Amino acid sequence: MEGGTTDNLEKSLPVPSVQELAKKEGLHSIPERYIRRDGHKTTTTTTTPTTSTTPLIDLAKLVDPSSHSLELQKLHHACKHWGLFQLINHGVTESLANMRKQTVEFFDLPLSQKKRWAQKPGTLDGYGQAFVTSQEQKLDWNDMIFLRALPSHNRKLEFWPDNPEHFREALETYSEDMRQVAVSITRFITMSLGFKDQKFSEAFQDGRYEIRMNCYPPCPQPDLALGMVPHADMSGITLLVECGSQPGLQVLKDGDWVFVEPVDGAIVTFLGHITEIMSNGTYKAAEHRAVVNKSKERYSIVTFCYPDSSINIGPSKQLIQSGTPPLYKTIGTIEEYFQLFYNRKLETSFIDTLKV
Repeated sequence: MEGGTTDNLEKSLPVPSVQELAKKEGLHSIPERYIRRDGHKTTTTTTTPTTSTTPLIDLAKLVDPSSHSLELQKLHHACKHWGLFQLINHGVTESLANMRKQTVEFFDLPLSQKKRWAQKPGTLDGYGQAFVTSQEQKLDWNDMIFLRALPSHNRKLEFWPDNPEHFREALETYSEDMRQVAVSITRFITMSLGFKDQKFSEAFQDGRYEIRMNCYPPCPQPDLALGMVPHADMSGITLLVECGSQPGLQVLKDGDWVFVEPVDGAIVTFLGHITEIMSNGTYKAAEHRAVVNKSKERYSIVTFCYPDSSINIGPSKQLIQSGTPPLYKTIGTIEEYFQLFYNRKLETSFIDTLKV
């Protein structure tokens, strides 16, 4: 990498709990490490564009032969022009509601309890914060717990909370349901690109699933902080579930930050870099961020979905064979892709390093 040494991003330095900071009586200003002076300042005003134009995709209509064609066109438009959509009628209800409950209950635990599952040096798994590589680095206004869910042999169960009592059981069921959603929706994404085979979607059946639960506490200066900085995900797709009705997720659309307001029961589906590469840039990974609120907290559950090593990460041969030049390198297996991601400078645009 140019400009210095690389960081190993598959580890993170310990940081204070934002939840505990937000609880302090008389907190009127936020510490310097949370203040954004880098052009990422935010707004939470109601004049910000909202979700009326955010695509809604109905999985039941994709499955139904009578509505399949029209819904597939809508899916293609959403993937090409937004890089995300809200998925409804996906069939996941009970485990989704249960995981929401477990997530809120976990973050409601005393700090001493949550620290039982704190991250350890050299890992991202556990309770803490991701991608903190220096003591001077600006921090996001959130707490999180990150857990590898599938395949089951990837799990580091010492970081899986056993309080709340049913947390582990709920997460296991939830991750299986998210896998089925991922396999199903990637099948239709590949169809919307006109692919003849389903190797890409089939690779999600035994793929890698990692789950991050976020807590965004109230912030006394929400215009100076961010819950999460702008980024696009390195995944194939990302499935986000809101745990309430508090808006906070924004997507960059035509140069403006647009709120993706919660739709009851919907799964916000982001395209990640792997899908952008596979589609040779026809579909773009959505750049998104989280903003915070002065008086209300927000919780979300995010599942990062990756294909297995049966496919190489690169532009689809079906697209390249049609005469279109590749815009991205063929990286190799998912393991090689992860190595490239985790061993780079944090400020380097990952997708830019993968372009031809």
